[in-house]
Amino acid sequence: MELKDKKILVVGLAKTGVAVARFLAQAGALVTVTDMREEEALSDVLAELSGLDITYELGRHVPYSFLMADLIVVSPGVPMDIKPLEMARSQKRRVVSEVELASWFIKAPMVAITGTNGKTTTTTLTGEVFKACGFETFVGGNIGNPLIELAESGQQVERVVVELSSFQLEGVESFRPEVAVLLNITEDHLDRYHSFQEYIDAKLRIFENQTSDDFAVLNIDDPLVAACASKLKAQFFPMSREHELEEGISYRDGFITFSHKGKVLRFGTEGFKLKGVHNLDNIMASLAATLLMRCDGDCAYQAVKNFKGLPHRMELVEEIDGVAYYEDSKGTNVGSVVKSLESFESGITLIAGGKDKGGSYEPLAPLVESRVSHLVLIGEAKARMNEALGALTDTHLAQTLEEAVEIARRLTKPGGVVLFSPACSSFDMFKNYEERAERFKAAVRAGKKGEA
Repeated sequence: MELKDKKILVVGLAKTGVAVARFLAQAGALVTVTDMREEEALSDVLAELSGLDITYELGRHVPYSFLMADLIVVSPGVPMDIKPLEMARSQKRRVVSEVELASWFIKAPMVAITGTNGKTTTTTLTGEVFKACGFETFVGGNIGNPLIELAESGQQVERVVVELSSFQLEGVESFRPEVAVLLNITEDHLDRYHSFQEYIDAKLRIFENQTSDDFAVLNIDDPLVAACASKLKAQFFPMSREHELEEGISYRDGFITFSHKGKVLRFGTEGFKLKGVHNLDNIMASLAATLLMRCDGDCAYQAVKNFKGLPHRMELVEEIDGVAYYEDSKGTNVGSVVKSLESFESGITLIAGGKDKGGSYEPLAPLVESRVSHLVLIGEAKARMNEALGALTDTHLAQTLEEAVEIARRLTKPGGVVLFSPACSSFDMFKNYEERAERFKAAVRAGKKGEA
């Protein structure tokens, strides 16, 4: 699409919206930005766009601007069903997401990764494998840098790895990755979607424009993911920890086996720094994507062995008086916490809670009952979580994260584990999950000093 002199409306002025507005203004488009927040609340981001010819409509959405735009680009944090967007679509206005816009200007082969859990680890590892194997690689999307920043930079890369949320996938039209990965699907974001099926449908749009020249990597251990295989236009490439596969990638007895069109590679897992049963899925997905896109097997294996994982995902903070404290602030939904709890057999003190997302906490019940010795709940969700899980183990309610850490410190015996894995978003008490993580770490270390 030719952008010069086109009337383009950018909806939402968070990090992605800023990058989109800057790209469009520099391309000569007639850019209007709209955000429901007032100018005072946006002073920092507005400073990033100073000097560019942009019209701002802040504190409101002006219907006329939606109806007169040649193109509307929606930031991930803005629901697609707000009235101005519904009105615009009814008048045949073109409405897309940032990743769709960016894809029009990116020619390098792309791996796109989605799923409820594990996206960030898999995306980061996939990027590391490509880089280690000599490919100039951009990693971004829902992690780190918006994809539009690659288009803006004009940088020539050989591989693109993009993490995609369901929000970003809602607004795709022609977006087509050479390899699309679906890791898993569990209930999430039901505070935004009208139904679980609506959330699933958004995830599946990652495959929408693929052809028989492309690959779809699906975790067939997840029945909701496996059910998608029959609808694919791309070549189906399964992955599994539970089944040996003649074609695909699978795990058995300490070895990962990659099999594709007669080529078989085996990788021992003993030396991996990335621990946890859920990370075997992430590793297999990364190996599948990179090996399908012509990475050397030995090189890819070495990159996986060197990868230590990410901050805020099952990160060991301290061991104090025989108790290990793990920070898992990226565990923002129930499915993620299930995986984290599966990493320990027993003796867990679980700190959970935050802003409720509207899903069921029942999938946690068997693990809470069998492995969690103490449950400490915080945040807006604590009452509903207590109702669902409180009777299954020794349960306490705390007003702050610091109080929760202190309760956990008193209750947990040597040899036990304190796991902070919230199953909720952070926005009731914190700016983001990173701030929440740092507060937990600080509280843990303050307790250590107190004992000194």
